[in-house]
Amino acid sequence: MSRNAAEWSQRPSLAPTHYVDPRIYTDEALFEEEREKIFKKAWSVVCHESEVPNAYDYRRCQHISGKELLVVRGKDMKIRTFYNHCSHRGNLLAMEPSGTAKRITCMFHQWAYDTKGNCVEITRQKEGYQDRISKKDMGLREVKTEMGLGGFVWVNVDDNCGPLEEFVGDSLDYLKDELSTKPLEIISYHKAVVNSNYKLWYDTNSELYHDFLHHHNRKIALIQPGYWDRRVHTHDHGHIHVDSMQCRYDAYEGNDGQQRQLGWPGGEVACHKLIDLFPTMTFILRAPAFRLDTMVPLGPDKVIIEFRGFAIKGDSTKDRDARVRDHNSIWGPFGRNLPEDEIAIVGQMMAMKSGNESTYVLQGREEPSIQDEIGMRHYYSEWSQWMERSASDPFNNRGIAAAE
Repeated sequence: MSRNAAEWSQRPSLAPTHYVDPRIYTDEALFEEEREKIFKKAWSVVCHESEVPNAYDYRRCQHISGKELLVVRGKDMKIRTFYNHCSHRGNLLAMEPSGTAKRITCMFHQWAYDTKGNCVEITRQKEGYQDRISKKDMGLREVKTEMGLGGFVWVNVDDNCGPLEEFVGDSLDYLKDELSTKPLEIISYHKAVVNSNYKLWYDTNSELYHDFLHHHNRKIALIQPGYWDRRVHTHDHGHIHVDSMQCRYDAYEGNDGQQRQLGWPGGEVACHKLIDLFPTMTFILRAPAFRLDTMVPLGPDKVIIEFRGFAIKGDSTKDRDARVRDHNSIWGPFGRNLPEDEIAIVGQMMAMKSGNESTYVLQGREEPSIQDEIGMRHYYSEWSQWMERSASDPFNNRGIAAAE
């Protein structure tokens, strides 16, 4: 039976933890509040150490908070992160995505900095500034940087934040062996600007009910032994991991008809492991391929998604070719699942945009299988704590019909 306007906007007959108000995806003011309360406070991966492998290498990055960053490996081989801003007139220091430079020189007035962030050159300093400023007082703004499991570069722009170890907790233990047995090396990078809210992408990664969306998953994954036996496990700070299952490469149409024998060091052959970290990261291993997704929210209806594919440093040519093939043809951004995910979240955003009468978004599946929606409920419990608002009632009982 169809619903009238009053019925459509009525709260579901579920616990408040089992649905969310759609305005958490569309409201401009809530997004700006997220930027202040979450994005500027949380640890986030900005790149991998293999993107700056040598002394004096740098990588331009954009933090979850939107801040322009420069990740630099110094002569001492330590990786540091700075705002990508000249301390003179605020110009971008690095324009290119990456490069190598012993001095980081601003193109505007040729002020220069070393890889520790010290200002080492102010053109015509004596003539223009006399003794009023000194190079020692004009260094770059450094931000908190820690190296995490697997060689990932984590950044937090809050000087008063707690340590990375406290934020991550035991959530990455499920991939500890796979991320620590041998060093990783980036083999693929793709950056997409998607017209959707960042949380909708995270929702899609954190629940497996949407396997029905995917043509190949309907034909292959859903009928594999062990699929329904898997569970979603929660960790502190909103993080989750999903039990593994075997990827059946031999069942894919147009593939080579062979099951994979190449595994991942520290893991099983053809295993499938997934970890979602609050608020914007997904680690996903489908041996022999591994991918990390990170996000930079640009607005309530626009997000940058960065997809990084990895192989093992020192792979043989044969093994490297196999990892690249499976990443690019099956699991990567141009593979067999991700385009369908992106179409779905863009469709959600189109339907939810401000001005539309959107109903509450349900996250209420409870079943003893992988299609329980506990992952989303756990995420929005954490979101509610950071935001000091309930995700199901962010405007204190005003209701959807009273949207601004």
